[in-house]
Amino acid sequence: MTVQSVQAPPRGRTAVLVLAALVVVATATTLVSLAAIALGAEPDFGPLQPAAYLPYAIIGTLAALGGWVLVVRFVARSARLLRVVVPVLVGLSVIPDIALLVTGSIPGTTTVGVVALMLMHPLVAVAAVFTGRMIAPPR
Repeated sequence: MTVQSVQAPPRGRTAVLVLAALVVVATATTLVSLAAIALGAEPDFGPLQPAAYLPYAIIGTLAALGGWVLVVRFVARSARLLRVVVPVLVGLSVIPDIALLVTGSIPGTTTVGVVALMLMHPLVAVAAVFTGRMIAPPR
């Protein structure tokens, strides 16, 4: 199996795309948090505070984009692999949220609050996939 060379987009364009993805993720997760609080989640629920979810959303988006680029660069049939890996990783990422829902280990845990946290995972994935496809189209 050979690794094919992929022409990278200009760095400036890549930086703008990544920054746009981060802004979209920050906005979307904030809207989910605000909606959850409006629907009855505890306003003091720590994981729905911007200081808690925004770093995870930003780091998660950057990690997903990094993983995407590595897969596209080193896997000959990257599209096929990404069609499997992305949903599996999103599914695995909600396991801690499910554990939180079951145990209620954080004060103020409600079903609405945890469902909001769970919705943030696919939002990050969608932004990363959309951006990843523009930065490094899979083969």
